[in-house]
Amino acid sequence: MTAQVEFFFDCSSPWTYLGFEALVKAAAEDGFGIVWRPFLVGGVFNTVNPSVYEMRSKPVVPKARYFTKDLHDWIRRSGLSIKWTPSIFPINSARAMRLCLVAADATACEPVARRIFQLYWGEDRDISQPDVLAEAAAAGGLGAEALEQADSPEMKAKLRANTDELIARGGFGSPTFYVGGDDMYFGQDRILLVREAAARAR
Repeated sequence: MTAQVEFFFDCSSPWTYLGFEALVKAAAEDGFGIVWRPFLVGGVFNTVNPSVYEMRSKPVVPKARYFTKDLHDWIRRSGLSIKWTPSIFPINSARAMRLCLVAADATACEPVARRIFQLYWGEDRDISQPDVLAEAAAAGGLGAEALEQADSPEMKAKLRANTDELIARGGFGSPTFYVGGDDMYFGQDRILLVREAAARAR
């Protein structure tokens, strides 16, 4: 049986971009599957992790300085192009994540999500705008109808449901991984542990 890793993600996080690429690489090398679970990280912060907003408004200077160093260390190691911070941060990623839901239904989530990450973090584009997201949809072979579907009540409800589900399962941010249903891992630096858990789950 092929192990499955659920990946709860929001493209508005640079750590999630790092985790996304690391997970895709690990899945290709180890042979496990990825279940794409787009959600809205702001909804999680509002409900169970408001300390994120406090940290932004009243940063602890040494911790904030180290955060920036740590992020740049991981960016350098990954080889990805990530601008910290983008011109618009934080950004409204709701439409982008709904597009990822549409793409997941069309088995095109990986290329669409990757292009969203690239557009925002690599090219400093506004991923809340439909014309920018049209480029992401095209990367997965999807057309204008995908953007229309992303704005449907069905996809809005599905994004809320994924967000509520993550909270109910103990999640508090992005990226979050689950192996075997309830074995949770948080953060892009937990990929090694995710790989080991997926190997045990086979």
